[in-house]
Amino acid sequence: MRPVCFRGIRTLQPACLSSRRLATGFTRSMSSKMVCASLSTSTSSWKGSGVPIRPSTVRISGLPALVQIHTTAVVAATATSSTMTSPAAAVMSDAEPTPPPYSPPTTGLLSVLPKSWVPYAELIRLDKPTGSYYLFFPCLFSTLMAAPMVEPSMASPASVVGTSLLFFTGAIIMRGAGCTINDLWDRNLDPHVARTRLRPIARGAVTPFKALVFTGGQLLTGLAVLLQFPTPCLFYGIPSLALVATYPLAKRVTYYPQAVLGLTFSWGAIMGFPALGIDLLSNSAALAASALLYTSNIAWTVLYDMIYAHMDIKDDAKAGIKSIALKHAAQTKAVLMGLGAVQIGLLGAAGVASGAGPVFFVGSCGGALVTLGIMIKRVKLESVKDCWWWFVNGCLLTGGVISVGLGADYLVRYNKQKAEEKKKITEI
Repeated sequence: MRPVCFRGIRTLQPACLSSRRLATGFTRSMSSKMVCASLSTSTSSWKGSGVPIRPSTVRISGLPALVQIHTTAVVAATATSSTMTSPAAAVMSDAEPTPPPYSPPTTGLLSVLPKSWVPYAELIRLDKPTGSYYLFFPCLFSTLMAAPMVEPSMASPASVVGTSLLFFTGAIIMRGAGCTINDLWDRNLDPHVARTRLRPIARGAVTPFKALVFTGGQLLTGLAVLLQFPTPCLFYGIPSLALVATYPLAKRVTYYPQAVLGLTFSWGAIMGFPALGIDLLSNSAALAASALLYTSNIAWTVLYDMIYAHMDIKDDAKAGIKSIALKHAAQTKAVLMGLGAVQIGLLGAAGVASGAGPVFFVGSCGGALVTLGIMIKRVKLESVKDCWWWFVNGCLLTGGVISVGLGADYLVRYNKQKAEEKKKITEI
């Protein structure tokens, strides 16, 4: 029999008994401080089998003793499945697969960029724009809700479109900055999570110092966009940077970092009002509408990010990263239903405060009720692929119907106002 070397032998508790395969011909002797083990087979020998043994764990049970054996040796040669012996099959069946190495993108936008740009494009998730959409939608909601409240005359469609485009540009830039800040904070955690281990900082493609300089550039660009809005937007916009910087820390101290993310990503629900020239401090209706819309978006953010967190739930537990998905893993669907109800209820209250018409309540609130209900019912939380699909498409579905409802309500009220103005002119 060819010897196989073992190390790290220790006694197991009875509760740990879990053997799927037993090697035949197992012999052992045990003293108070040492256990020796060997594997053999009655039908064939290790000699000449040429079966490689990769590092893995084998649990072997028996009446006299329970031992855990960690293999360290490799039997070097080539082997075919026909010559594999039963002990080798037991060893190799439990082996952990080697994670695939990083490979540069060969399709999509990143594949056409210069190679030196690719790590920075990956850092800001340029190939995964869903996060930018989630950051943009609250800005769009508030712009469309605020437009009919502008006095003495409603905001024109041109100003609404122009403001929305500025918000979209800012969302792309600030989302990228937020991702870079997040990866800087998580540079020692990301290598331990399967989904994040190949991020640019985690794999060493971008140094922390270069990432920090890159963040500064993004923040300055974001400031340039912010300066295109009315001056009061500066006072409302700059405080959100504190939330952007602190969200990654929340994952280390609380099981509810999604709440902090909600405070951050929903900030745009306030910004649309001052962007169209509405003074929130002197307009109580606008202040109430923006506050209710903001809290509605917080509930939405926690909802979709709870689904997102289920993709990493196993790795997060190992790495010590906290999330609402870990805290309420057994009650996730119930929590999602509660968050959806809160979101829609607050959205409806914001509509009442802003004087919205039936088009909004049917289109935005009713549409959100349908899309969220379908998503919560159908999402398979144990499937990473399914969670990702609903995270991406749920954004477009729910965000889309709320935007359409708000936009339609604005156009109905805008056209009604214009018709009344024309009527007054003809009467004069």
